[in-house]
Amino acid sequence: MGKKLLLLAVLVAALPIAAFANSNIEFDNSGGTLSGSSSGLSLSGSELTTVNGLNGGGLLSGNLGTVSFTTGALTGGSLQMGGTFAAGGSFTITGNGTNGIPNGVIFSGSFSSPVKWIWIPPDSSNPFNQYILMGTISGTLEGFATSGTNVQVTLQSTDLFNGSIPVFSGTTFFVVVPEPGTLTLLGTGLMGLAGAIRRKLKA
Repeated sequence: MGKKLLLLAVLVAALPIAAFANSNIEFDNSGGTLSGSSSGLSLSGSELTTVNGLNGGGLLSGNLGTVSFTTGALTGGSLQMGGTFAAGGSFTITGNGTNGIPNGVIFSGSFSSPVKWIWIPPDSSNPFNQYILMGTISGTLEGFATSGTNVQVTLQSTDLFNGSIPVFSGTTFFVVVPEPGTLTLLGTGLMGLAGAIRRKLKA
């Protein structure tokens, strides 16, 4: 499947989103391993490489911390050919104090709705299997109740998923919507998310 169709597959799978936002906050991660079974998937060893818009700031890059998560159990489909995992689990973004990033937990939460596990099968233009994991998350970001979207794109493999697969890159994306007397973070922000994924697929 071509890159445009891969991007379309991600966007079609995305959940409805709040429109008209003032700013976005994006966290990108790279590397690590996505592993698990029908009991759930977990991401470990993934480096936080880019932060953009946190606390009104600009783009920061480097080894900034870690991103990790676990999902609920598989509720439909299969590990090899795509399916759905239950909401729940955990999701944590941790900074290491580099380049003005907080030293400690930046976001702590869990998946707030079922998590989609998308299989992109080989075709005439691409002989590899690829998987995309995506879902909405909710929790606390820098003291504010938040919700947003996370997408993880795995490395291409000649084999179907067999318990673990390297992660190429991931994006956690929030849309910031100011309201009277508070600051609410809503997901998903399809346009910003599409741009982030497009950049990754060009890498």
